[in-house]
Amino acid sequence: MTAVEPNVNDGDKLNVTQTAAILGIHRNTLRMHTDAGLIRCVVSRRTGYRRYMGRDIKRYWREQ
Repeated sequence: MTAVEPNVNDGDKLNVTQTAAILGIHRNTLRMHTDAGLIRCVVSRRTGYRRYMGRDIKRYWREQ
């Protein structure tokens, strides 16, 4: 986990790869934490891909 708070806007929607890179964790770790309810994501109805909102990324970082 990165020691510096992520520099993202609250309304930004980032995919799994981008979010993991910003947080400094592996994609699988992010997926496990999402499944465990530690971080929220939005699932696209059209594509089924997970998107992470900037405000949720910041909240997750602060709680870790």
